[in-house]
Amino acid sequence: MRLTDDERAMLGGAEGPAVAAAMDLLVRYGEALDADRLCDVRNVAGTMTQPSPAKARLVAEGGWDKAFAVINLDCDDDIEIPPMRVPTCQLQQGFGEDSVGVAPYPKTFVELQGDAESFYGRRGVNILATCTPYQVGNLPVRGEHVAWMESSAVVYANSVFGARTNCEGTASTGAASLTGKVPCWGNHLDHNRYGSHLVDVRLPVRDFLDWGMLGYFVGDLVQEERPVVVGDIGVPELADLKHFGAAAASSGGVELFHLPGITPEAPTTEAAFGSRPVPEAVGYGHRERRHVYEALNSQGDSADVDFVLLGCPHASIDQVRAVARALEGRRLHSATQLWIMVPRALRAIADRSGYTEVIERAGGRVLTDSCPAMSRSAPPGTRVFATDSAKQAHYLPAILGIEAWFGTLEDCVEAAFTGRWAGELR
Repeated sequence: MRLTDDERAMLGGAEGPAVAAAMDLLVRYGEALDADRLCDVRNVAGTMTQPSPAKARLVAEGGWDKAFAVINLDCDDDIEIPPMRVPTCQLQQGFGEDSVGVAPYPKTFVELQGDAESFYGRRGVNILATCTPYQVGNLPVRGEHVAWMESSAVVYANSVFGARTNCEGTASTGAASLTGKVPCWGNHLDHNRYGSHLVDVRLPVRDFLDWGMLGYFVGDLVQEERPVVVGDIGVPELADLKHFGAAAASSGGVELFHLPGITPEAPTTEAAFGSRPVPEAVGYGHRERRHVYEALNSQGDSADVDFVLLGCPHASIDQVRAVARALEGRRLHSATQLWIMVPRALRAIADRSGYTEVIERAGGRVLTDSCPAMSRSAPPGTRVFATDSAKQAHYLPAILGIEAWFGTLEDCVEAAFTGRWAGELR
């Protein structure tokens, strides 16, 4: 790997042992990927504060310096962690204090996480605590190299902003935060950003449910390649694009998509494919839509719903408002719980706007920082859950061993009122 003079100096210890360890990790990582150089990054979204038994043991042995060295830098040395070199944010983590008494999540982890936030906050980590950092002010620009992890955040950054990142991990984002560098390969390179498959949408895709199902179809079709989607798609909202990307990253491993005329690197279909010929289109019509809906609802048997989950990826403030309107003046079924997952910053807006009060008066909960998949925590006794998230319907049955129903926000809210699933494809 070719290194600049500054990079060689960092590797040699000119900026301290933690930065040297970070450079050592990035060089090993880059060489394993056949990257010939490093990219400059000025925006890192990673994780340091997520509690775990292993992290608790490391903190007990040597404090948060030790935990960061081992987990984020792959280094066993006792080194002091300096302030982050470039703007860095914490993605979603474990549940926060608002979960105590609600989610069966260890209070010791809540306390450990609070301690971590104090440590990393002093070192320049912005504790956004959300899988949607772009919903609370972290907005990279087109062409900017960044180092993000979390599949739904990565596909949004690449596709909607035109920023450039691979789906990084805990260690590579930790090293990037101390150096402002990441191996230059994959999505950082022009020739890897052109489309690979063309999908022609042959029925109107207008609402949140349809964008999720289309994303799930596309991800299953292309796996880790780059879909270009044309046809009757209208103008999607932020939540639609978030839902589409998260679903495509769940059923496949999509990190970049193009919507010609909408996403920034695809002014036309031809531009989305660069100099390559435009491939024959794969159609998405009523039959494919029905197949996706049935696949996502193949993990439900009992119609008795005891848990409704909304907000994955984390809900926008408009989604919170929609939930509040749907719950206004009503009361949830006595045997059913409803959680809506939001970024903490948007919870503050929901509180001030009165949405939280409406949701809680109906018996629902607005929770922050995490989600059941991330924290492996659902209401005690949950056997069957309903969600408007294709991502959670895909993952949660395997993670928590519970049944799943997938549908619209209205279907889910109705299940929360009746305790029964009655959703259907309309």
